[in-house]
Amino acid sequence: MPVAQRPLFALILRLMAAVMLATLYALVKLASHAGLALPEIMFWRQVITLPLLAGWLLATGRLWQLQTSRIGAHVTRSMMGTVGMVAMFKSNILLPLAVSTILGFTTPMFAVILSALWLREAIGKWRWLAVALGFAGVLLIARPGGMVISPLGAFAGLMSGFMVAVISIQIRDMGRTETPVSVVFYFALFGTLFTAPILPFVYHHHSLATWGLIVALGVVGTLGQLLLTGALRYGAVSSVIIMDYSALIWTTLYGWKLFGQLPPATLWSGAPLIIAAGLVIAWRETRAARARAAAIAHPRAP
Repeated sequence: MPVAQRPLFALILRLMAAVMLATLYALVKLASHAGLALPEIMFWRQVITLPLLAGWLLATGRLWQLQTSRIGAHVTRSMMGTVGMVAMFKSNILLPLAVSTILGFTTPMFAVILSALWLREAIGKWRWLAVALGFAGVLLIARPGGMVISPLGAFAGLMSGFMVAVISIQIRDMGRTETPVSVVFYFALFGTLFTAPILPFVYHHHSLATWGLIVALGVVGTLGQLLLTGALRYGAVSSVIIMDYSALIWTTLYGWKLFGQLPPATLWSGAPLIIAAGLVIAWRETRAARARAAAIAHPRAP
């Protein structure tokens, strides 16, 4: 049975998801400062999700939601997701949080490019203009003369935006047969298996405070993913995506309060272009979806 759309509730869920993800990025940076290597951060982020989700599904009698006949698709999605998460976390570690966040907002631009090259979709001038506008914003942020930012961090931030675009296409396909909870659960399961072999080489003794940080990583990351999927359950992507940009507020505050890092001045000239590009693409996607729905509902007579 189709789920009734609740646009305001979906917006609230997406806003809460943005807060959770910004908090996750701050926790990743804190974990790195505490001496955790990136592979260990990845392992704990994923493994803690498994008992949380399994326990919740068991308590609510919903274990059936983990049934799947597409385990290969889950493995592929998890491989891509792990690469994307490594890129995002590396960007969080190497860059001011606000800068890594804004670079992650390039996902809609990469999605347009992938739709044209991979899915062979016809892309109109408005979306191509938005792509050019967004990448002009990236160049403004990274332009010479501003604050020096890590080239590896900038590459990782753009790579995370690209990988999220790839994963979005995968999840769009998997959504036809898989529940949102199963996508999150199997991503955590296979992500754990991918990173577990590296753990013995990077693990060392942790203080109680660091263990608290590790648990917070897993809990906050899981909540963020569940809130994201919940928002898409009750509202369309194009209507809730605007809340994603609030993450720039939270990461700016975290960067200032926790790490004494304020974004470079170049961010405030480039960020509006990247955000505007994402909103234009969302607007055109909405119009295109409505046009397709109208064409199906009222086909032209031959």
